[in-house]
Amino acid sequence: GRGRSSFSSFARACLARCIAPALKTGTAVFRRVRHEVARAARHANDPGGERKPTWRSLPKDFLHDQKIIWTFPGQLAKGRYLLPTIAIAGGTAGLILADPHAMPYFRSHARNLDDINDVFDSSITTAEVVALPATLLVAGYARHDSYQVSTALLAGEAYADSAVVDLAMKAITRRKRPNDVVASGSFNDTFFSGGKSPFKGSSFPSGHAAGVFSVATVVASRYHNHRWVPWVSYGFAAAISCSRITTLAHFPSDVFLGAALGYTITRYGTLAPR
Repeated sequence: GRGRSSFSSFARACLARCIAPALKTGTAVFRRVRHEVARAARHANDPGGERKPTWRSLPKDFLHDQKIIWTFPGQLAKGRYLLPTIAIAGGTAGLILADPHAMPYFRSHARNLDDINDVFDSSITTAEVVALPATLLVAGYARHDSYQVSTALLAGEAYADSAVVDLAMKAITRRKRPNDVVASGSFNDTFFSGGKSPFKGSSFPSGHAAGVFSVATVVASRYHNHRWVPWVSYGFAAAISCSRITTLAHFPSDVFLGAALGYTITRYGTLAPR
């Protein structure tokens, strides 16, 4: 009797040691799956909420986006998106006409804005824009949050989508930057007179505005249920975009079109249902 009792105790101890870790692991996996399902349901109606990009799918997704972007004139020919296109084109044209009258003010008040402009230096703002999706990516992996990781990858995809369009337009328009106009010079006739490089010598449209609004649109759209996220995202984008005018790096029309491109390419291209 004593032997059987000892054996039973030994067997129960062995089972406890073997089963307890398995049960603990299974419970943790179940909780994680339940959490992922709940998150998916919560973000099901978010723009782009159903998209789950991976590092492997990014090249294919990027090419898919570019096809949507460059075949957009065909959509206009079918009568789609006419009103927003007319609004953006009209706003850009009006600002181009106003640019020569607005920029003398910013040039004459540049010294008064030195402290602010130092904070919004070109390299600093570029780093800030890139840091946002990078931070989301690292935090997403650390928290095992697949939705946050997907948001970071989509932000990078959107940034690349807008950059291609931005560089193509810069290469064609070759607009002189405001800070390249001599102190006593006129801000008229700036198109097709800038540097040959679309990376530095061309102003139209603003790459910073396009990039930051593309990233902000992804974050604001994917987390629009959090009321403060869209306000912070677009506020951040607007601050960086406007700084491109006060630093004399861009004209108002450059910034307006860049922001519009960043938003529309992301909202109707990158985040479009697959």
